[in-house]
Parts: sequence; structure tokens; C-alpha cells
Amino acid sequence: MGKLDSILIVGCGNMGGAMLRGWLAAGADPARFTIVDPYLAEAPEGVALLRELPEASYDAVLLGVKPQGFAEVAAALAPRLGQSTFVLSILAGIELHSLAAALPQARGWVRIMPNLAAALGKSPMALTERGLDHAARDQVSALLDPLGLPEWIDEAQFDLATALVGSGPAFVYRFIDALAAGGAGLGFTPEQAERLALATVEGAAQLARQSPHSPADLARMVASPGGTTEAGLKVLDADQALEKLVLATLRAARDRGAELAALAAAPKES
Repeated sequence: MGKLDSILIVGCGNMGGAMLRGWLAAGADPARFTIVDPYLAEAPEGVALLRELPEASYDAVLLGVKPQGFAEVAAALAPRLGQSTFVLSILAGIELHSLAAALPQARGWVRIMPNLAAALGKSPMALTERGLDHAARDQVSALLDPLGLPEWIDEAQFDLATALVGSGPAFVYRFIDALAAGGAGLGFTPEQAERLALATVEGAAQLARQSPHSPADLARMVASPGGTTEAGLKVLDADQALEKLVLATLRAARDRGAELAALAAAPKES
């Protein structure tokens, strides 16, 4: 099977736009992409921008509309969908069975949980599918590879993926902000502290990604016995405070994702 050459993006907001920028930054031909969005002011150079769904067929359709607009978009898209087209969805709360029921003609259905780092080619992406064989999975993975790290999971884990991948950047930003605030509180100017905190986290993340050692091992390697790092880690590790805080944070985000998914699946009163 060949690559997915033609992509229709239905709704190109913040996340869809980040994915598109990531593909283009990686060298994808802009002519591969068509956007359908009645509100988008302009598209990147070479990318077609339409206000209504076209009659043409595409290798993949990426759904990026608001979840509450899914039913209307699916009803309009279904008659135009070819049997060779994959449906890719970044819609929160719209599960695979709903995608398949609304767009039954598709070749297969994939839910994607990326984050805005897709624009930089640095996004983890949780993927779950229905109707794809191994070769089709490879096609979808190859399409998403330029955006970061595709990871196939069970749909039962999707709310957890939403918490870790989708919400996770906000939690990391809060930690960077706290690191900077701590530095400022102990004597740096706020500007100095923020610059140093950002550079520290950036370097640490890059090293952790490239290192054969786990993050836990790297922390131990930095911490000399009786040294400054060990003194700080003892505070973070006391009573597993940091681990418990992060677990509670992810649990809250995961459980809220499940609540929102249940609301999206609930029948609407007429």
C-alpha cells in the first residue's frame, strides 16, 4: 500500500492547524492538503481552502470541528466518503463506535490525541482504531510520524491519554512556572529565573530522550551523595509527595475526560 497522499482537513482550528504546520514544516507538499473551514481567514500557501465540503474523494479525512458539531458534519460528509478513505478524528469525546456509525462507508476509523507540539514535530500522539489491519496502521503511523511520536493504545485508555498527552503540557508549564517562581523567590529576578528554568527543562528533556538511562536513573546520576541535588530531591520525594500529586492530577484529568465523553455520547432531548 502507498502513502496517504490526499488529506481533507474538516475544521482547522488550533489543533488541526498545529498538525498542518507540522506536516508542512517537515516538507510535505502543500497540495496534499485541502481545508474545509467556513471561519478560517486564510490557509498556508499552496493549501486549498474551501468553505463547503467538496465532492472529490481523499485518502484520509481529518475531523477537527468542535465535538458538538460532529453530527452535522458527519451527515454532510457521509455521502461524499469513499470506501478507500480513512477517517481520522481529533474530536474529544467522540468514540470509535460513534465515528463508525455516522460514517460507515469509511475504510477505517482512528481517534488521535495529539498536542500543540505537533507544529514542531514533537507531539506524542495516542492512537486507537477500528477496522484497520496491520498495513493500514502502518500507513496512518507513517502519515503522523513527522508530527512526533505515534503510540497505538486501546480505546479504554483514551481518557488517560487525554490527561497525559493532551493536558500534560499544561502540567509541565505549571512546573516550569513553579521552578521559575522558586528561583525568583530566592533571589533571581523573575526574568532571569524564567529563562533559566525554561533552559533547564528544555535541556533535561532532550537529554532524557536521547539517553539510554531512564529519567529516574538520570535523577540519581545527577544527585551526588550528600550534595545539593540530593537535598532538593529529599523534599520532592518525602512521603512520595510529588508522585502522589502527579497521580492525583492525572486521575482528575482522566476522570473529567470520561465524564465529558459520557456527556457527548448521551442522547440529546428533542
